[in-house]
Amino acid sequence: MSDVVVILVDNGSTRAASVLSLRSIAARLAVACGRPVHPVSLQHADKIAPEQLDGVAAQVLPAFLRGQLAAGEREFIVVPLIFGNSRALTSFIPEQVALLGAEFGPFRLRLAEALVPLPRGEPLLAKILAEQVAQCSAELDTRPTRVVVVDHGSPIPEVTEVRARVTMGLRDHLEEGIALGQAVMERRQGAEYDFNGQLLADMLDSCAAQDPRAVVILAMMFISPGRHAGPGGDIETICRDAMRMNPGLRVGISRLVGEHPLLVDILSQRLQALL
Repeated sequence: MSDVVVILVDNGSTRAASVLSLRSIAARLAVACGRPVHPVSLQHADKIAPEQLDGVAAQVLPAFLRGQLAAGEREFIVVPLIFGNSRALTSFIPEQVALLGAEFGPFRLRLAEALVPLPRGEPLLAKILAEQVAQCSAELDTRPTRVVVVDHGSPIPEVTEVRARVTMGLRDHLEEGIALGQAVMERRQGAEYDFNGQLLADMLDSCAAQDPRAVVILAMMFISPGRHAGPGGDIETICRDAMRMNPGLRVGISRLVGEHPLLVDILSQRLQALL
C-alpha cells in the first residue's frame, strides 16, 4: 500500500479526446514528481466506450475512491486540473468525501490549490497563454490586432475573476497596440450575469464591426479538447461562421493549455505543497 494516492482530476467530459488528454498530463506529472498519478474525472467520462480509450475505461472520482477505500487506502491528495474554485471543488468533492466516509469510515483527502488561486494568481498561466498566442501568430504569419481570452464561462464571480486575473497578466506579454479582450462560451441570461462577459460569437461580430480587417487570436483558456475546444468543437464552428459573415476578418485559435509543458510545472508546485 502506498503512503498516499495522488489523483489528478478534471471536470469530466463525454469526449474521448478529453480523457486521453487528462491521461497524458497525468503521465507527465508522474514523471515530474516521481510517483504514480491517477487520472480521474469528476463526472461523465465513464460514459465513454473503453474502445475509444485504448481499451481502458475512464475513471470517475466516486467510483475510484470507492475502489481505493475498499482496497485499504486511507490517504489521498487530489490535484485539480481546474482553473479556479468552482463548485466542483467547493461542493462536489466534499460531498463525495462525506458520503464515502459514512460508508467506509474516516479517511483523509487533501485538496491542492486550483491552477489559479486567488488573490495570489498564477503568472505561469499568463506566460502559457502568451506563448500559445505567439505561436498562433507565427502560424498565421501576421501580428494580431486583438487577442481575446476565451473560457467556458461561469455564473460564479470568483471563477470569472480567475479569467480576468490571467488576462491582466497576459497584457504584460503582448506588444503595444494589440487590443485585449475576454469572451465566454456560455453565460446565463440577465443583467445580473453581465459580469461573466460577452459570448464569443458576439465578441467576434463586434471586432469585425469595429475593424472589418481585424486579425483576432483566441487565447484558449481550456485545458483539454471537449465540446467547446479542440477539433470539431463549438469554437471552431463559431470562428468559421464569423469569418464567412465577415470576409475581411481573420481568426486564429491558439493551442490548449494542456499542450504546454509549463502546465506540469504548475501542477507539480500544487502537489509538492502537500507532500
